[in-house]
Amino acid sequence: MLGGSTITLLHVRGIRISVDWSWFFVLFLVIFWLSNFYGNVLGESSSSTTPFVLALLSALGFFGSIVLHELGHAFVALRHGIGITGIQLWIFGGVARMDRESDSPSTEFKVAIAGPLVTLVIAAALTAVGLAAAGSEEFRKAMLVESDAGTSGFLSMVAWLATINLLVLVFNLLPAFPMDGGRVVRAIAWWRTGDRTSATRIAAGLGRVFAYIFIAVGLVLAFRGLVFSGVWLALIGVLINNSARAATMQTAVTGRIEGIRVADVMDREPVAIPSQMSVEEALEQYFLRYRWTWFPVVDAAHRFLGLVVRERADEVPEPSRTTSLISELVESDSDDGTFHVSEDARLDTLLANRTMRKFGAVMAVDDEGRLSGVVTAEQVGRALRDAAS
Repeated sequence: MLGGSTITLLHVRGIRISVDWSWFFVLFLVIFWLSNFYGNVLGESSSSTTPFVLALLSALGFFGSIVLHELGHAFVALRHGIGITGIQLWIFGGVARMDRESDSPSTEFKVAIAGPLVTLVIAAALTAVGLAAAGSEEFRKAMLVESDAGTSGFLSMVAWLATINLLVLVFNLLPAFPMDGGRVVRAIAWWRTGDRTSATRIAAGLGRVFAYIFIAVGLVLAFRGLVFSGVWLALIGVLINNSARAATMQTAVTGRIEGIRVADVMDREPVAIPSQMSVEEALEQYFLRYRWTWFPVVDAAHRFLGLVVRERADEVPEPSRTTSLISELVESDSDDGTFHVSEDARLDTLLANRTMRKFGAVMAVDDEGRLSGVVTAEQVGRALRDAAS
């Protein structure tokens, strides 16, 4: 299932897990390299079936570990009331997209450390299996990707997965914001200073130091002939630098609008289509009149049911439009999140709202689920500009 430039793989407890197109490039490289490795271990051609299957399973196991790492973040975030709009795999790993920042240092720490703890458990479990099956010396050789290791193809795969998870663990725990280690640093600084903005500035500054180190080391490696590894490390450095700088700016702005609620800026007179209206009436009285591409739909008690888009209405055959109800076309949610938020929700939580990005607005509902307003991207942007000025 496609979602913009991503492909949806599955949903776990309502969390959409998708992959960016760049993920397939990494998948190809991992399979290509590991096919050669397993071919050497087994004394077979890299194009043989067994090395290729082991390489494919290793690649899937690696990305499965990344998904479990991000789910660790996601589940802890959900337990602390932070919404998750999805998990996306891409060329540099994975990311769990949260709809807002943590509201305390302890929550920040728990969410940040959850992913590395999951990776540690995976690495420890794989290492325990390998040591029990092959012994310490042979499994050590397999973990170091030595082709003369006296292990089977399966145990060589276990060793590689244990090694790659250990590398992911160490890399993620580097105190380079916005990586997990950097977020742990921010949590500690936040706890010590009592100021999230100041803590973010400290963690981001440290992250930018590491970013410049990555870039410098990457360039040195590239000039010494390790072009691929060098360029890869340098690109990671550039990414960390840009993310740290953006996080500092965003936190400074969002810190100023934390006290603003959706109800403070929303339009309290949203135009909504009654659910029992026919498609023909909806087209004539709403879509053709207002020229909007979508409308909220409410029931007789004015409870919000979802959105209806013009395309769905146009798809209904003309002879059926007088008897078809608009309620039959309602979309209650999407892969990118729900279409509504509480009117008491903090305005800064909409910054990562993917429905807002897609439709340019989200609906606000009261405690009874009744449609009480609509907040647009323009209103959020105006609040951000006012906060930044």
